[in-house]
Amino acid sequence: MSDQPSEASRTPQESREAGTPRPPEPPEPSTAASEAAETPAANTKQPTEAQPSGPQPTEAQPAEARPSGAQPAEARPSGAQPSAAQTVGAARPGSPWQYAAAAPGAKEDDGVTARIRPAAPPLIRPAVLWSVLATAVLSALFLGEGLGANLLIVAVPAALAAYFAARSAGRRLRPWTATWAVGGLTLLVVPALRDAGWPTFLALVSAFALGSLALHGSRSWLGVLIGSLGLFDSVVPGIIWGVRGIRARADGSRARWGAALRTTAVALVLLVVFGALFAGADAAFADLLGSLLPEPSVGDGPWRILLFALGLAGALAAAYAAAAPVRWDGLTVRPGEPRGRAEWALPLIVLNLLFAAFITLQLVILLGGYDKVRAETGLDHAEYARQGFWQLLWATLLTLLVIALALRWAPRGGARDRTLVRAVLGTLCVLTLVVVASALRRMDLYVDEYGLTRLRISVAAMELWLGVVLVLILAAGIFGARFLPRAIAVSAAAGVLAFGLLSPDGLVAEQNVQRFEAGDSTAIDIDYVKGLSADAVPALDRLPEPERSCALRIIQNEVLHADTPWYATSWGEARAKEILEKRPVKGDGRDCYSAGRGGPRDGYGPDDDGYDPY
Repeated sequence: MSDQPSEASRTPQESREAGTPRPPEPPEPSTAASEAAETPAANTKQPTEAQPSGPQPTEAQPAEARPSGAQPAEARPSGAQPSAAQTVGAARPGSPWQYAAAAPGAKEDDGVTARIRPAAPPLIRPAVLWSVLATAVLSALFLGEGLGANLLIVAVPAALAAYFAARSAGRRLRPWTATWAVGGLTLLVVPALRDAGWPTFLALVSAFALGSLALHGSRSWLGVLIGSLGLFDSVVPGIIWGVRGIRARADGSRARWGAALRTTAVALVLLVVFGALFAGADAAFADLLGSLLPEPSVGDGPWRILLFALGLAGALAAAYAAAAPVRWDGLTVRPGEPRGRAEWALPLIVLNLLFAAFITLQLVILLGGYDKVRAETGLDHAEYARQGFWQLLWATLLTLLVIALALRWAPRGGARDRTLVRAVLGTLCVLTLVVVASALRRMDLYVDEYGLTRLRISVAAMELWLGVVLVLILAAGIFGARFLPRAIAVSAAAGVLAFGLLSPDGLVAEQNVQRFEAGDSTAIDIDYVKGLSADAVPALDRLPEPERSCALRIIQNEVLHADTPWYATSWGEARAKEILEKRPVKGDGRDCYSAGRGGPRDGYGPDDDGYDPY
């Protein structure tokens, strides 16, 4: 599995190692000249006729290496006309990225599709088939009761299937491919550790995106963006590829397949018989088997079959993408027309001056100007902070859009133009970083006054990541933007991983409990903290009664009465269960009507109908 180089940088020798490209056959000289005159330059690279499935010995050789009038080595029947792909291929110098066949089930096309579609991969190998089958079986057995360590258990054989398929296609493991793959598997640790659903969802989406990037190896902006979703494009071709491979191998080795099936059946019978005998002979062994192995029932049959099919299709898609990745980097966007220096720089300079004026006022406030603000507006510092955070967040997002558009139409005449672009946009990035710091300071003041919530910690994390993006853009302006798309993707995945490992529900509960213990709040918001996940139990367990029982009653009902197996139970849920078994909640909940309601909540009094957007 490797990052795919561009057409200009990939050498014929590298193409032979990859095992995928195949040069088109040169056509008759007269036909090539006539067809080349009628074909647009953008469509000069066309796929040749589909080759039969199975590894084919190919040699990526540029077309210009042959004499102009040379005939191909294979004999062509008299009167046969060359194909359109062969004619167009001879009209321009060949490239080692000219593929010989499209994906299984795909029609020959021209233009962008021909430029990004890979050649048909070799026949699916037995190691890939067994890994795919293991993924499907584990999906059916372990993914029916919830999310936890089972996701990582299912992902490991799927990753092995992709690895074996890539090796059979001649792809090599590159540093960026390893980074995407390891990052994707690491993100699956979050569901195994945290009970909260929202960081788990972010981790799953990010793991899927990194896994897709590991299979396709994109590096451009469009390549990274579309490549993170590119695995969906391989589902149907992967299934067709798997069916063709099974048919081809079954026709030639029915005896071996029969022996393998018999061996598997005998092993399963022996395990079931002797396992049942040992379980009946020893209760401890029976409990061990019951805790380790799933207990499928007849009523779960349709659900298990669906999970098996999803696991099978997903593993085949991953293996097919690893063997024949779509070159999403072939999708390009034309740069905008360069503008004149004054036309381009003047609006940005005015924007920089506006940012500077705003930042100057923020510095005055941070140095002790809140008394003046209160005298003029009547707002205390917490209300002032709440009023402006969302505006500053939108200002940061719009600034990134302005930078992207400015780079599209930036002047590109020479060294002086490059210096102007770096100076103007670099200043804008630095000023925007100060705006990010101001927004985070406002959120910090508001949290100190009214406590932490899920939405507040989420938007603060988002603002912090935007600051990291601005730093990466500054670094790209100094050291070059070659790695910028991938660096931003890595920073996003690292932020999601850190967000999940830090346990946001635990942080929310911990901050609110600390404020209650320190006397900063006369009452804790029971209505809010009781809706947190099991990750909040260690912090809420420190509350005095009746607040503790009121905050933990709902969580205890969910944790102690849930009959989920070990592989679908997170570490946070297991820890909460242990705490609540030792110290269960007290009372019947009647005291909860008055607990946590004696003071203002989120800055509003009990009779205030004001709306807090976060």
